[in-house]
Amino acid sequence: MHRIFLQQVSLLKHPVVIKDEKAHYLFSVLRCKTGDGLIVTDEKGCSYTAQILSASKKEVTMDITGNYIMNTESALNIILIQGLLKGEKMDIVIQKTTELGVNAVIPVITERSQIRETRKHLRWKKIAEEASRQSGRTRMPEIFETCSFTEVFNIPDLISGKGIIFWEEGGEKLPVVINKLSHRDRIFLFIGPEGGFSEKEVLSASEKGFFIATLGSRILKAETAAITAVSIIQFALGDMGY
Repeated sequence: MHRIFLQQVSLLKHPVVIKDEKAHYLFSVLRCKTGDGLIVTDEKGCSYTAQILSASKKEVTMDITGNYIMNTESALNIILIQGLLKGEKMDIVIQKTTELGVNAVIPVITERSQIRETRKHLRWKKIAEEASRQSGRTRMPEIFETCSFTEVFNIPDLISGKGIIFWEEGGEKLPVVINKLSHRDRIFLFIGPEGGFSEKEVLSASEKGFFIATLGSRILKAETAAITAVSIIQFALGDMGY
């Protein structure tokens, strides 16, 4: 069955009425029609089965027919801090790490970021929503507003978590750092932009308690590094089903 995310407040009405962009998406993109079943998930991660009563590109109505139990969320609490990337590279990072199961993505402007500002926050949220739907997740990751390198260390949750900053010029081997982590930790993974981090930034993160780690002897593109880091941490801490 097709899946869609809706705000909980809209599910309190009977029948549920969906208009505008999401109605167009259901009718024109997913080709939903009267009688079709859906899985609907709200912002709290609760899922329900629904049946479409009527469908057009401007409005879709449906009935909620029952609860739907899903267990697709990662057991790990991984937050990706990503140095701002140019072009569609940031889109790719948000899409793929959402599919993997990160809980949040924090875009950060660093010394070597090739763009200094962005107005893509809404676009990134839509990418995260679509990736969550496609991958069968019950929660969408939080996509933070873009912040500066200094501002990211003021995030309250950072104090109670464990962070890793990845640096191609040095640091501990990742298996050594992983041995310092637990699946119960809130884990922050800090990936640089094109060109990586400056030494000053790495030392600053280290002073804030971040482990410095390397992803090996080969230099990875920033978007590859983000996907690789999340995947390795998930596998090592038992979130890949082995």
